[in-house]
Amino acid sequence: MSDASVSAERFVHESRGVLDRLTGSASVREDVARAAGLIAGCVRDDGVVQAFGTGHSQAVALEIAGRAGGLVPTNRLSIADLVLYGGESPAVLDDPLLERRAGVAARIYDLAAPRPQDLFVVISNSGVNNVVVEMALHAKERGHAVLALTSLAHTRAVPAGHASGRKLADIADVVLDNAAPRGDALLELPGGGAVCALSTLTSVLLVQMAVAEASALLLAAGERPPVYVSANVPGGYEGNLELEKRYAGRIRRTAG
Repeated sequence: MSDASVSAERFVHESRGVLDRLTGSASVREDVARAAGLIAGCVRDDGVVQAFGTGHSQAVALEIAGRAGGLVPTNRLSIADLVLYGGESPAVLDDPLLERRAGVAARIYDLAAPRPQDLFVVISNSGVNNVVVEMALHAKERGHAVLALTSLAHTRAVPAGHASGRKLADIADVVLDNAAPRGDALLELPGGGAVCALSTLTSVLLVQMAVAEASALLLAAGERPPVYVSANVPGGYEGNLELEKRYAGRIRRTAG
C-alpha cells in the first residue's frame, strides 16, 4: 500500500490547490493581463515571440512555439541551436557546464536574428541559471521586452548564479510566477527529498491564459489572431503554410 502522503490522489489534490490559487488571484490576473499586453503588442507590431528555456523549461517553450491553437509568429530557441543553426559540433552539447558559459546566450540570440519588436519569453524555474539570465539581459540591452516565467519561491531561496548578481525576475518587464516550491517537486518523501514536479503544469496554465487574453486584445482591435490549426485536420497544414508566409525566414518552421 502506498504512503498516503505520496500518491496520485495527493498530487492531484495539492496541485489543484495551487492551480485554484493561481486562477483565483487578482494579482495573478493582473500579471497575466500585462503579459498578454506584451504578446498582443508584439503580434500587432509584426514581431515574433522568441521563447527560450533550458532543461525541462523547454517543455514550456514548446507550449508557446509552433503548436496547434498557438500563435504563428513564435520561435523556440534552445542551446541546441548552436549545433542546428550555428555549425557547432554536436559534441559541444556534452559539456555539462555549457549553460554556465559566458557568451552562449548571445550566440543563440544572434542565430535567431530577432527584430527590435520581437518579444523574449524566458523560462526558468530557478531563474538563476547563467544562460537564462544572460539571455534576458542581452535582450533587454537590445531594446526587447522580456516576459519571464519563473518560481519566485525558488528564486528567492537560492543565490544568483550570474556574475551581475541579478536573477531573471530582476530583469523582466513582466514576471509570471508559476508558484512552484523551491526545488519544484511537490510531494515530500519520508526521510527527505520530494517527488512530482509542478512547474510545467502551472507554467502551461499561465502561458495559455496569457495567449487567450492576448487573442482577446487582438480581436478587440479588429485583428484576427494568427493561430495554428492542427495539421491533422483537413486543410490545417495548408492553412498553416499560408499564415507562415508572412513570417518567412523569421520563424524556424519556415525555409528561407
